[in-house]
This record gives sequence, C-alpha cells and structure tokens, in this order.
Amino acid sequence: MITGASSGLGAGLALSYAAPGRHLALTGRDAGRLEQIAAQARALGAAVTTAVLDVADPAAMVGFLADFDRAYPVDLMIANAGITSGTAPDGSLETLAQAREVIAINLGGVMNSVIPLIAPMQARGRGHFALIGSVAALKGLPDSPAYSASKAGVRLYGESIRPALAPYGIKVSVVLPGFFVSPMSRRFHGPHQFELTLDQAVARIRRGLDLAQARITLPRRLGILLRLADLLPAGLGDLIIKQSRFRIDPAAPPG
Repeated sequence: MITGASSGLGAGLALSYAAPGRHLALTGRDAGRLEQIAAQARALGAAVTTAVLDVADPAAMVGFLADFDRAYPVDLMIANAGITSGTAPDGSLETLAQAREVIAINLGGVMNSVIPLIAPMQARGRGHFALIGSVAALKGLPDSPAYSASKAGVRLYGESIRPALAPYGIKVSVVLPGFFVSPMSRRFHGPHQFELTLDQAVARIRRGLDLAQARITLPRRLGILLRLADLLPAGLGDLIIKQSRFRIDPAAPPG
C-alpha cells in the first residue's frame, strides 16, 4: 500500500513494485493522476485498488485500510503522502493555516496510515512500515519550518515504534530523502544540493526497503552535512544552513 501515489516518489515506487502476482493499494487526492499511475501499474501485471482520499482524514483512512487489509493482508505500507509550504517570494513565512495543513498531512497522515494496520500485522506476526520523512528532519530549514517540524516528527515517530513493534515481527524503515527531481522539488527556487533523478531515488529507496534497512538516507552526503550542522554549536549550524536559502513557487502544486 502506498499513500500519495498519484505523482512524484509515490508514483515512482508504485511502478517499481508493480509486477504480476502483486496487489497494490494506491491512494491520492487527484483522481486523474492516480488512475494514470494505476493504469501503468496494471500494464506491468499488478492488480491495483485505488482510493481518492485525504490521509489527514482518520475516519476515511481507517475504513479504507480495514477493508483492503481484510481482502489483501498488507505486507508493506509506504506512508508517503506529503505536502510543502515555506517562504514566499516576498520573504514572508507560511501562514498558520498552511503550517497546520502541513502538520496534519505530513505527520498526522503518517499516523493515520500506520496505526490502523498495527493490530492486524501483530496478529499475523509480520509486516513492514516505510515512513517517508526528509533530510529536513535532521536539521531545521529556516525557509520551511512547518515542513521540517512535520518530517522530524515522522522520523521520531518511526524510530519510536520500530523497537516497540520488532518483537511482533514488524519492521519499520524511516526514509529520509533529500532533493530529487519531482513536482514538489520544482517548488523550491534555490540550490538543490546533490539532487538525484526520480529513478535514482526510487532505486535507492527500493533497495533499502528490500533489505529492511532501519534508516534510508539519500543522498548520503547531504544527510551527513545536515547531521554535522546539527552537531555544531547552534549559532554556527544556523549560519551554515542559511547558505541554502530558497523560496517557494506559490503557483506550483504543494505535493
């Protein structure tokens, strides 16, 4: 199961996993784009169930997850759906409404995707959660505070449930991607350090998930730099991060 599968990383992962004998559940908020990805996955031999829903809606998520899991017990849940906000071209920060929406979708949506499946996976004694965070979880970015906070929450939530679920045979992978070519990435006007292609990002994440790695950071060099910036005295770390300022294109889709 993959949330946010109608574009970008979610779509790329959906097509990577599409194969004969595999049943995919794909969710998104854009019905047209979601059906395009589903059609491509079916052409690759997969059976596909789609649902147009908002991961921030707990009732909708609980209902869909329960129905699908009863029919096709979920082996892997990739909680990928997310949006961005940040500094506008005029230098103003995100509004309260924007910040609340980012937290609700990026962090709340992950919990809405994971918690309903914990009990069924525990009963089966197996399962795998992949939580898509961001390298922004390693060091707060001044031009994207709510996004950074939401992804830090995703990282800590995943790393909290991982040891709790391990005795039940359930694996948890926390994925921390940096820049890769996608509609979301195009929103950021500024330096895209060590940017990967979408295919590179998908391949690295897929390889890490196949190995059930606990943490998957890509590109590694960017992850290392942000970790170092966080380990330095706060003022010095802030000076380093300020060298990577960007602005958000308000005309581009948020996720």
